[in-house]
Amino acid sequence: MAGARAYLDYNASAPLLASARAAVVAALDVAANPSSVHAEGRAARRLIEDARRDVARLVNARAEHVVFTSGATEAASTLLTPDWQMGRGAVRMSQLYVSEADHPCLLNGGRFPTGQVMRIGVDADGVVRLDVLAEALAQHDKAEGLPLVAIHAANNETGVIQPVGRIAEIVKAAGGILVVDAVQAAGRIPLDMSAGYADYLILSSHKIGGSKGVGAIVAASDLMMPKPLVSGGGQEKGHRGGTENLAAIAGFGAAAREASAGLQTIETVRQRRDEIEAIVKTLVSDAEIFGTGAPRLANTTFFAIAGIKAETAQIAFDLAGVALSAGSACSSGKVGPSHVLKAMGYGDGLGALRVSIGHATSAEDIELFRSALATIVARQAGKEKANSEKAA
Repeated sequence: MAGARAYLDYNASAPLLASARAAVVAALDVAANPSSVHAEGRAARRLIEDARRDVARLVNARAEHVVFTSGATEAASTLLTPDWQMGRGAVRMSQLYVSEADHPCLLNGGRFPTGQVMRIGVDADGVVRLDVLAEALAQHDKAEGLPLVAIHAANNETGVIQPVGRIAEIVKAAGGILVVDAVQAAGRIPLDMSAGYADYLILSSHKIGGSKGVGAIVAASDLMMPKPLVSGGGQEKGHRGGTENLAAIAGFGAAAREASAGLQTIETVRQRRDEIEAIVKTLVSDAEIFGTGAPRLANTTFFAIAGIKAETAQIAFDLAGVALSAGSACSSGKVGPSHVLKAMGYGDGLGALRVSIGHATSAEDIELFRSALATIVARQAGKEKANSEKAA
């Protein structure tokens, strides 16, 4: 159909769910400040607390341990700090340990000085080297402070799922604190804070179909929290100042409810992802799909086509009506080599295409992808044939 488009970039931002849109619109009509004590203010507060419970249920946490932020990046910057508090006492984190394949909001170290950030390598599938992490933590000098480990639950480019349970065991044995970036994992794999999964989780609303501009820190307990990044009037129990973004938070809660339900049908998404990968393998015999030797998210595939630059292919797909990414979309207009692939040992110059889908991805979307890829491959074959004939 003329003008048809397929949106296959859910890891960058999932489409706004109808339920989230409705929640946002309804909350926009609630004019009061959630901190006000009158009836109107209490009505606004109820919307926030309802959403807090919904977000907590998504990861099996306690609602009072959810702190709303402006997004996942702010949540990361809040948690990645040397300065923590336990009651009125100060707790020092002297070293931050991150994975070389982590999202930039972790790789950049937050509020840690550069010299206090250690990057842990990954294997060829992008799974963090547990032996290297364990050795690094064994050498950590606790006299200087505690070790803080920050790791993504699932990679935003490859979809590779990290062995967070084993990482948590290593960190706990070393007396450290574990922060897990669950932005891509939420709603796609089960997350259970009650089972010692992590000390702190980072979540993002727009990755699960909520509105942009809101995220959350979810703590396993409230015994110890980082020094606030944003101080103000004491909102969010003093952990994050500033009047809450009521409409966005309401949308976040609605999206969290749907994400919890969507876990029951995630295998349908996996089947569609597998269809896409079968198309890639059929049309491009030498295509490389990354991370297949490790568990991956059901919705993500990351592949490279020999002889075609990722950014060139991305533009060609876009012109053909298919929206996908050449790696992460964490910065405006970013294309080019992937730091994730470099960490996996593929060198500096390699780029790849990321297809990420969701429950709303249709057979028509997949067919549009197939058609676009077939055209791109045929065009490339024609160029190669022309070049060969010219050289002869």
